[in-house]
Amino acid sequence: MLKAGSTIGILGGGQLARMLAGAALKMGYHTHVYDPNPKSPAFEISSLKTIGSFEDHGLLKKFAKTCDVLTYEFENIPHKALEEIEQIVQIFPRKTSLYISQDRIKEKQFFKSLNLETVEYATICSFEDFSKSIKQIKIPSILKTCREGYDGKGQLLITNKTKKKDVEEHLLQGPCILESFLKFEKELSVIIARNDNGDVVSFDPGENVHKSGILYSTTVPSQISKTLQIDSIIIAGKIVNSLKYVGVLGVELFLTHDDRVVVNEMAPRVHNSGHWTQNGCAIDQFEQHIRAISGHALGDGERYSDVTMINILGDTTKNFRNITNAAVHFYGKDEARPGRKMGHVNYVSPKTS
Repeated sequence: MLKAGSTIGILGGGQLARMLAGAALKMGYHTHVYDPNPKSPAFEISSLKTIGSFEDHGLLKKFAKTCDVLTYEFENIPHKALEEIEQIVQIFPRKTSLYISQDRIKEKQFFKSLNLETVEYATICSFEDFSKSIKQIKIPSILKTCREGYDGKGQLLITNKTKKKDVEEHLLQGPCILESFLKFEKELSVIIARNDNGDVVSFDPGENVHKSGILYSTTVPSQISKTLQIDSIIIAGKIVNSLKYVGVLGVELFLTHDDRVVVNEMAPRVHNSGHWTQNGCAIDQFEQHIRAISGHALGDGERYSDVTMINILGDTTKNFRNITNAAVHFYGKDEARPGRKMGHVNYVSPKTS
């Protein structure tokens, strides 16, 4: 167990790191945040900060020597950087989880190895690959870059109107995955935690709404049966146990019209769709993550309220500053851009189920 006053290192300085730093402070820990951006939101909260590139291995090693344990807030960290750091300080979640999630093909293969249902997919490295695979995957479908895609970035919807040059230009970004287009009933997510002792605690599945590829809202309780809620949690449990995972993991799922739960992707970190826990649970996802990586017992994941979380995007912040009937969380970002997550708001009501 990490002793009081120890320093938790966080790779990445965005809003997730900001909220992790707040949770660590509450539990009596210091934080040291590493990020290339001198205006990173987490720098306002962290005890220490280092501004530097993720390619600067010398600076990363110097940073790692100040930390007693290390975690990260986003997936696109170079694998080589983690290998260098791991020689100095323990990293949670372990880099294996990150390695799998960084590549959509590896991620799908991992899910298949656990006998979890996914959409039909194919690896696409050339237009020839695309021409062969589209006959099986069919139209409509989605062509996604294998790496570094988030919030709808790196995705091309394939329809009868898609031209050859559109596909070829998309493939210039690197290897891709072609996924069948699933007509789903609902988008769901499970926020689950596991510690190094193998204890697992899950929060209630959330029901998500995306707009233009960006999460707009998460609502709990999700409007699905208890059986399907349990099925969703079992899927997430299989994933964390197979990985011997330590920390909080977000698992995104689709519910089909015939009540099949299809796993979409995983995020080895605290997750946007788990922000509702800040006002719906005694111990939220951020404290849960700190508990897991510092060797503490996991907290109770029981929900005591119904919550709808809505992301505050772009220049809409002024619409939320005078709200008096909900909990507003701003991230301290200096510039509002279209689609940029500036904060979120949690609308809370008495628990109904």
